[in-house]
Amino acid sequence: MTIRKILIANRGEIACRVIRTAKKMGIATVAVYSDADRDALHVRQADEAVHIGPAPSSQSYIVIDKILDAIRQTGADAVHPGYGFLSENPAFAEALEKEGVTFIGPPVNAIQAMGDKITSKKLAAEAGVSTVPGHMGLIEDAEEAVRISASIGYPVMIKASAGGGGKGMRIAWNDAEAREGFQSSKNEAKSSFGDDRIFIEKFVTEPRHIEIQVLGDKHGNVLYLGERECSIQRRNQKVIEEAPSPFLDEATRRAMGEQAVALAKAVGYHSAGTVEFIVDGNRNFYFLEMNTRLQVEHPVTELVTGIDLVEQMIRVAAGEKLSFGQEDVKLNGWAVESRLYAEDPYRNFLPSIGRLTRYRPPAEGMQWDGTVVRNDTGVFEGGEISMYYDPMIAKLCTWAPSRLEAVGAMSDALDDFEVEGIGHNLPFLSAVMEHPRFREGRLTTAFIAEEFPEGFSGVTPDADSARKLATIAAYLNQMLQERAVQITGTIGNHRRVVGRDWVVTLAQRDYPLTVDMSADGTIARFADGATASITGGWVPGQSHARFHVDGVTLGVKVDLVGTAIRLRWRGIDVTARVRSPRVAELARLMPVKLPPDTSSMLLCPMPGVITSIVVKQGDTVEAGQTLASVEAMKMENVLKAERRGVVKHIAASAGQSLAVDELIMEFE
Repeated sequence: MTIRKILIANRGEIACRVIRTAKKMGIATVAVYSDADRDALHVRQADEAVHIGPAPSSQSYIVIDKILDAIRQTGADAVHPGYGFLSENPAFAEALEKEGVTFIGPPVNAIQAMGDKITSKKLAAEAGVSTVPGHMGLIEDAEEAVRISASIGYPVMIKASAGGGGKGMRIAWNDAEAREGFQSSKNEAKSSFGDDRIFIEKFVTEPRHIEIQVLGDKHGNVLYLGERECSIQRRNQKVIEEAPSPFLDEATRRAMGEQAVALAKAVGYHSAGTVEFIVDGNRNFYFLEMNTRLQVEHPVTELVTGIDLVEQMIRVAAGEKLSFGQEDVKLNGWAVESRLYAEDPYRNFLPSIGRLTRYRPPAEGMQWDGTVVRNDTGVFEGGEISMYYDPMIAKLCTWAPSRLEAVGAMSDALDDFEVEGIGHNLPFLSAVMEHPRFREGRLTTAFIAEEFPEGFSGVTPDADSARKLATIAAYLNQMLQERAVQITGTIGNHRRVVGRDWVVTLAQRDYPLTVDMSADGTIARFADGATASITGGWVPGQSHARFHVDGVTLGVKVDLVGTAIRLRWRGIDVTARVRSPRVAELARLMPVKLPPDTSSMLLCPMPGVITSIVVKQGDTVEAGQTLASVEAMKMENVLKAERRGVVKHIAASAGQSLAVDELIMEFE
């Protein structure tokens, strides 16, 4: 069978990704789009495009009949679902089958079996896949709970069957804690849920989220393509992935891979799929679930195996046999993926929407040092980030021969990635790359919660970084000063002489220094005796430039803000002020301007739509009482009163779209 035209039942980055491979294979493509995506990148890149409805996905991208209509209009003979939306909907796969259209994905029965948590775990156990040990039956008393816990092996998690929100849940590390925990969980479950049934399962310590990529054809061949480490997560959302895992040894990799293949074969799987495991600190692994689709993080597997997974999915769907065997799958080097999201890390990662006034990814392909940069994206400069869909802007990937080289390449690529106009998590990604624990590979799913317990408020430069940035600021200032006096028509001997002595104020520290510029380069001589040499290719107007400070290359984003210089590098965001010694002395005497007092106002924390206002003018509200709710990017944020007060004025209404920090209501 030959596939001639593929309709991509998706949008954004993954639609562009599928189009890229289809074009390489000489296959025509059809994009579908909603009102919000009329000018989207995937629409521009496809050979044809069909409008399928209003912006909300519930009225467009996940309406099966609208996708079928688009197929009939264009004569597409195959559909790639991407991820999300209809990708794991068995009814969609069945509808395509009835229509006589090839589904570029697994068989319906596999989607159904793996889509049910209980069924999938039962099938996994029957296929010899390691599952979390536990006892799901009725437990009579505390002594039976102790016997079961001991047989499972400590530590164990004692859970209320009807539990939720952490209620009715205890961790036991020995018999005494199991006995006490059973009774406490039982009592709490009864009072919270009216249901005191308890079950016990193994508690996984130092958990890592590691998944195995599988690939099968319709002729019974199934292979595993190594693993991906996905432990860096925030609110169960993956942020950074890598392949291979820095934790697995070859024996564990093979065991996990073979079990993943066994599960895939048990359900007659073909196409690309992922078997997810939780792995403890001793490399014991337990089945979590199987994703019967292409994963968001598939590029890292492609980079270390050299296998185009989308191409293989298309070939398998067309009935071809896999052209390689398990022995041909080799893991070469290391790959890291950073998910660039339109969410503001300085505002607890709330969604950010708006226009990309600047979008300049780093150069893709082989770099001068042999590393590779890849950027999968569905946006462009001048395009808008919509409130209706996932906040992903791009997936930035790097490859290198070793892990630390790949991480270093990612740090450099993030430094070179320019995104303006919206809030985004680039600084946070840079901070993770530079974190000692991440660089050492000591990861668990609790990494972000443990290392950033108060959220993210930026990176404070250490002494070395601050001095490098102070050197750059002084260099830029000297260039600007020298340029300012290069004016034609001045009277001889009346040109302003640019001084060499300056004080750079940066990150609440002063750096008195002298700048010596010559044809050989520039030297910054600090008052404490230290020196730094610097060269660079920056010219006024450039928003990004590379500087070489004492032999180290820094890719720095530069903004001139009035007389100040804003510098961003490695997650650090500082505003430097370069003054003459006398002006710096006077500046220290200036009073600090305090920010405006907004304590009596409720401001919109993110751009979005007000879904409800539940109080009215004159109401007395108590601390913790719900005031309003705002929705953006499928995320609802409930706004509550911080303290007792009286509503003085309500400035917004339900259904209204607000910008960030726009007034919702004011209190007396």
